Order: sequence, then C-alpha cells, then structure tokens
Amino acid sequence: MSIEIDVLNGDASWPVAKPLFEAVWPADAVAKLPWGHVEWAHADLRVLIEAPQGSQAGLACHVGIYFRHATWDGRKVQIGGIGGVSTREDCRRQGYASLALDAAIQTMRHHEAVQFALLFCEPHNFAFYQSRGWHPFTGEVYAEQKGARVRFEAMAPFVFDFSRKPRQGVIDLCGLPW
Repeated sequence: MSIEIDVLNGDASWPVAKPLFEAVWPADAVAKLPWGHVEWAHADLRVLIEAPQGSQAGLACHVGIYFRHATWDGRKVQIGGIGGVSTREDCRRQGYASLALDAAIQTMRHHEAVQFALLFCEPHNFAFYQSRGWHPFTGEVYAEQKGARVRFEAMAPFVFDFSRKPRQGVIDLCGLPW
C-alpha cells in the first residue's frame, strides 16, 4: 500500500480541503460546539493525504500548518501552529492523522526560526496528542477575535518542543487562532 502525502500552499489548496472539512464538521454541528463561534486563521500550508488505491478515492486527512510571530512572556518568538486536523470517518484509526502530524512537524523543522509549535484541542484528543510528543500548556493564551485581543479558552493549548519548551506563562498569538 502506498500513501501519498502532499504539503501545499494553504490558500491554493483550500478547494481540495473544503469538502473534507464540511464532511467532518458540518455547519449545524459546529454551531453547537464551544469553538463554533471562533474566527480562525487561514493555514499557510496544508498537509493532505489521499486515500490509497482500494479505498474510497479522495482526501483522507488534513492538517493545517501556520507560521506566526508571537510573544511568550513578552519575548518575541516564532511559532508554528497545527490546526484543522481532520480525518474522513471511513479512514479513521488507520494512522493518517499521525502521518500528517509527522509531516507537519518535519515541515516546521525546516523553518529554522520556529521555536515551538502550538495546537488547540478538545479533551477527547488529549491522549492522542500527548502520545505524539505534545505537552499541555498551562498558562494563558491570547488571540484576536473580532478585532480585539482576548484570552483564548475555547480549547486547550498543547505545545511541541523545538528550541523552546514552554509549559506556562503567557502566549500572545498576535493574530487569529488556528
């Protein structure tokens, strides 16, 4: 079995990713979620995994990659972000999300300036991310929403260590969350 992994420009690849998002997170279901009201940043890059031959054709998994100048405890940092992790229902529990996350981490490693990565997740995904090297961030995170700086509490923050290893303090995303 051969799996094809592509890392593509975020905006240019949105038409490919959009049907997966709509299938995984239908608008009526999202409206009821604690994060359904959040305005999200657009991905800079997207990791896309196509279902292999023999499966239903089409996009199986997506991971968005974000690059941001932010602050941690008032110091400027360059961070990478992971967002929009989604796997088609018939492709779950086959390792696609792990492969896509690994590809995203490798992509961020090639951006030498990235000091750590950050993602936000719901409690049912905590164990998944922790088993892949992500650590809970117990401090405060601020982001932009509707043009104002707000404490972002819609989902729990997790970090992946590169040259920095933040576990607490204050991270300001200096823009929209992902």
